[in-house]
Amino acid sequence: MKKKLFIGAFALVLSSPLYAGDYLTNTNQHAAFLRMAARGASIDIDGVYSNPAGLAFLPKDGVFLSLTGQSAYQTREISATSPLWTLDGKNTTQKFKGTASAPIIPSFHGAYKKNNWVVSAAFAITGGGGKASFSNGLPMFNALATGLIAKKTAGAVKPNMYNINSAMDGKQYIYGVQLGASYRINDWVSVYAGGRMNYFTGGYEGYLNASLTDDYKAVAPVLGLPDATLADIDLKCDQRGWGITPILGADFKWNKLNIGLKYEFKANLNIENVNTEMELFNVDESFLADYKEGVNTPSDIPAMLSVAAGYEILPCLRASVEYHFFDDKNARMADDRQKTLKHGTHEYLAGVEWDVMKYITLSGGFQKTNYGLSDDFQTDISFSCDSYSLGGGARVHFNDDLSLDVAYFWTKYSDYTKASANYYETGQSGTNVYSRTNKVFGMSLNYNF
Repeated sequence: MKKKLFIGAFALVLSSPLYAGDYLTNTNQHAAFLRMAARGASIDIDGVYSNPAGLAFLPKDGVFLSLTGQSAYQTREISATSPLWTLDGKNTTQKFKGTASAPIIPSFHGAYKKNNWVVSAAFAITGGGGKASFSNGLPMFNALATGLIAKKTAGAVKPNMYNINSAMDGKQYIYGVQLGASYRINDWVSVYAGGRMNYFTGGYEGYLNASLTDDYKAVAPVLGLPDATLADIDLKCDQRGWGITPILGADFKWNKLNIGLKYEFKANLNIENVNTEMELFNVDESFLADYKEGVNTPSDIPAMLSVAAGYEILPCLRASVEYHFFDDKNARMADDRQKTLKHGTHEYLAGVEWDVMKYITLSGGFQKTNYGLSDDFQTDISFSCDSYSLGGGARVHFNDDLSLDVAYFWTKYSDYTKASANYYETGQSGTNVYSRTNKVFGMSLNYNF
């Protein structure tokens, strides 16, 4: 067997980004979002992120602080069906499962109000926030390896003659530090200007080993191999990058109606490979050039528009609706992957909260997300699914200055099916069904003085 057996395989595998998480900005920066979802018209401390212009309508002057901790758990599953797995003309299915967890996702919001002016600041994980692990590899690894082995050996080496062991871990964190100022122009209009410094840190580790089974090790000399190993790769790469997000906002308040607007400009973000380590056998490292030390990959944070309206139905009952648009098609991704999207992301949110008594507020919320996905956009390593989410929780008012938000947020994803007549360019047909689950628990402690 030629030493370049797996060149094409890994060139394709590593042309996709290997981050944990999807391509959207994190909007869950406070437990108030988890319990109500539609917070874009909020006049509260969580407005530092969701409605910064509305801070100018806070009911009193002083310092407002909030500390949030969230725990998130997500699964990603791929059900891969193809005759490739046995090469006997019959379809079989292999299942691959990845888990992503973030035991603690911290964020901080702070504001100082004096007359018509408010200065606010926040720290949060504005993208990513965890580590994803596929402990039994991915369909693309197995498919490309199986197809190329069959091609290079003219079908002499069958899938039952070797084992493929592979795994992939990815992590992604985008830390955001936000600073800005709000100003109340008159009794019904306020504005905001600010920005967020985004710092990206992440990377991935992966390996693949294809080796003849004990029953077929004697075939190795015939294939020109020193031992039973058909191919082997270990790859580790850390990544770093940063970008600035300018932010503008406005708030319009008429009696019981409040309208909040926010626009976050696109952040140009390039991710640089650092501390790359490669150990290769039967793989030409020139085909991994994009992952060598110092190489940059575009990964912009898309522009975002938020429009929200809140209404006080009764002194103890409030409701809000909200719309988000993420301009993903104009945010650069590796290999211009954004151009394959049908449209940017649309999100629709609604929420209600009820002061059941002086010390307790109950709330619930709903969010619907439509990504504009396409087959060309979806990859094993980075795939998304349209979804709806339900959130609920409570705010406990210990006194006029101290409160605690407790909330749970659950997401239901729609499976995405991607069929191919030329499965990973192996000449075989195949179908992948992508699935996800997600749940988040959060608490926020709020204090003002």
